[in-house]
Amino acid sequence: MYNRFGYVANSLALWDCSPAKALTYKRYSELPEDMRKEALHSVTRQNLLHTLRIMHYNIAHEIQVYRFSSSLVPLATHPEVKWDFVTPFKEFFQEIGTLIKKHGIRTSFHPNQFTLFTSEKKQITENSVMDMQYHHDMLEAMGLHEEARINIHVGGAYGDKASSADRFFVNSRKMPEQVMKRMTLENDDKTYTTEEVLSICERANIPMMFDYHHHIANKDDYAKLSEILPRVFETWNHTGLPPKIHLSSPKSEKEIRSHADFVDLEFLMPLFLELKKLDTDVDFMIEAKQKDLAMLKLIEEISSIRGVKRITGGAVKW
Repeated sequence: MYNRFGYVANSLALWDCSPAKALTYKRYSELPEDMRKEALHSVTRQNLLHTLRIMHYNIAHEIQVYRFSSSLVPLATHPEVKWDFVTPFKEFFQEIGTLIKKHGIRTSFHPNQFTLFTSEKKQITENSVMDMQYHHDMLEAMGLHEEARINIHVGGAYGDKASSADRFFVNSRKMPEQVMKRMTLENDDKTYTTEEVLSICERANIPMMFDYHHHIANKDDYAKLSEILPRVFETWNHTGLPPKIHLSSPKSEKEIRSHADFVDLEFLMPLFLELKKLDTDVDFMIEAKQKDLAMLKLIEEISSIRGVKRITGGAVKW
């Protein structure tokens, strides 16, 4: 079993390298009109430069799994702003994409919790379609739109989980086909269980992003790993990509849903032991608060297990 590890957005090992510098609409609207465009460009340029720094860091450390920040472009979907962010930064996007392709880095986006397709409100669905298109446009600008994925949660239950799940199929089809092809769905820690999300994925032919921490934290999630994991893996068969799993551990017994700074290996061992039986190559996205530092620490700890060999800076073999 070969495992690659990655992290989310910001490398904490790098000084002042956030790829999610913000420009609020309030600040934007307070600026003189002739300064607004430059403000948008300045923040976007900084975020893309920081993303390039992070890519070089990943390459140096042989880290081949990475999630982009969804906040690369400020106010990209704001109804009062919407602007062409691709044309002025075409070369930046292309440079990032070229590096990623050259070094075989697997990338993704994870829009926020407001991007969902179970709501009865037309405006929420329209905003979600717009947000998914924004993410797809960035991937297309980088030349990664055929392989990268955009991961979301199913959404809310609104008092009737079955009807809400049915609405997902109706509302999600309002996305352009090429955008929907990039989507993956993740089980969450409160509402939709692993089994429920998996059923939707199987019905819609969507790859499932299994989150182990959410699986444990969701009190209604009784699915057995031995029964669920083979089905999760099957949802990835048509993609040509290894399945991907999200990893984190609880902050405390009381705050079971909150992510800890680092990842507790003992918490993950039941999952790893089950995966070892299946002997399937899997990529992991670390969602701990300490990001790349937590990821590198976890790889060190896993590498010390008998029978596990570290193959690269960001991968191990069992």
